[in-house]
Amino acid sequence: MTRERERRRGLAPEGDVGGDIAQGGFEPCLLALLRLSAGGDPGTGLTSGWFPSALARTGHLVRAAELAYTISDELKQGTELLELELELELELVQAAAGAGDLRGAQAPAESIPLRQLRDQALVALVPAWARAGERGRAVALAERIRYPHNWGRAWALLAKAVADSGDIDEALRFAARADDEVSSYPVDGTEQVLALLVEVAVATGDQDRAAALADRVADLTRSRNSTGWSKPRPLAEVLAREALAGDLDRLDALLRPPGPAAGAGGTVCGWAPGEAADQDTVPEGDPDPGPFAAARPFSPGSPLDAWDMACVLDAVAEAADQDVALALAGRAETLLDTGDGRDHDILLRSVTLLLARHGQVERAMALAGRLDPDLSAARQAEVVGELARSGDTVGAEALAHAITDRRAQARALIEVVRELARRGDPGRAEALVHSINDRWAQGEALLAVARETARRGDPGRAETLVRSIAYRATRARALAALVELSEPSHARRLAAQAVVLGG
Repeated sequence: MTRERERRRGLAPEGDVGGDIAQGGFEPCLLALLRLSAGGDPGTGLTSGWFPSALARTGHLVRAAELAYTISDELKQGTELLELELELELELVQAAAGAGDLRGAQAPAESIPLRQLRDQALVALVPAWARAGERGRAVALAERIRYPHNWGRAWALLAKAVADSGDIDEALRFAARADDEVSSYPVDGTEQVLALLVEVAVATGDQDRAAALADRVADLTRSRNSTGWSKPRPLAEVLAREALAGDLDRLDALLRPPGPAAGAGGTVCGWAPGEAADQDTVPEGDPDPGPFAAARPFSPGSPLDAWDMACVLDAVAEAADQDVALALAGRAETLLDTGDGRDHDILLRSVTLLLARHGQVERAMALAGRLDPDLSAARQAEVVGELARSGDTVGAEALAHAITDRRAQARALIEVVRELARRGDPGRAEALVHSINDRWAQGEALLAVARETARRGDPGRAETLVRSIAYRATRARALAALVELSEPSHARRLAAQAVVLGG
């Protein structure tokens, strides 16, 4: 979609559009630039969405809040103020700007007219105050949250923030409060709270408590049969944490379908006795297959569905060691073969990229080949990207050139160029750019090279690369990327050029 939209915008004009701004030494006002980029008829663009967010992130919180207050609809106004609050919370803490900034963030949060949205904003502020060293204020804020279904999450977030600071006793006290809230008042979202408490238990060194809480997450997930649209999935978070520690027992138990106990109807754990023995029993004298042996058979009735399994694979893709990754991939492939097709493609994508990330290119490409030709080519490009990110840029480049679909090949080469630039090999990255035949794809690759070149301290070379990008919208995006990496005065001039070039 980006490719087609930018091609419609056309080629960049000859010469440097906006060059007269830089040559004249003009240093535009940041707010004026933001208003210019909203266009001539922005509609609601100046009262909601990206513009107030940009104002807030650049230190103009009062102006952003004033715009939100002009919205007459209470629900829209509250939603906008909540989004501003969530936008600010992490950045204010990371900047260590002090309690004054957090007070400034809290003011619009407390002015949200709808109480449920106000509660959500206050929940986000509770851990922020704790991380800023104002634990008393965080506790007071948690006590002011009105609705019971928000209490458990507020106390769990506070417990996690305090545990991260190293205060074990206080963390356990807040965690107990959170547990009491969700136990006495079960609501949607209880699984998320319990998953947070698992993290607290691990941080405080109580592995038994973590396992017990994980059991409750699994039980709740199975009893509620939750849909795949609630992300992040708490059960998947728990399973990913255990898998990274080399423990697949809970995952295997969930993959096996529930069934009557032994002796009830002639089955053991839902299978006929002989059936399980054929697949799971290790013959006498054979070596122990170890904890990562494939757990079979799986069933369409398994409590763990394809979406959950995909979430687990995505969560461990970068951190898992080879044995864990391959064990999970084997289980995922079995689930694909035995499942009912729901969320099949989501899991297929996750296992394909996991295998590529861990060097199993042939298996990954074979899985990609199970899709129809158009989707298969796109998946092959993704495999190339994962292989490059795993460190095998030579193999990734060769695999990219082997892709026969022209557009997919261009996508794959862009991914290799990005990774080469990220790894500090701009010369090879630039050389590879010239092997891309599509002009838009060349520009997309050059954007990545220019950004990394500027990041590594050569802004002049970065700007030269940007000027060689053919399409005006891509060049404008590249200029915007350089803005973030430039000194303030030069950044403003580059920003003005981006506005002139691309709106």
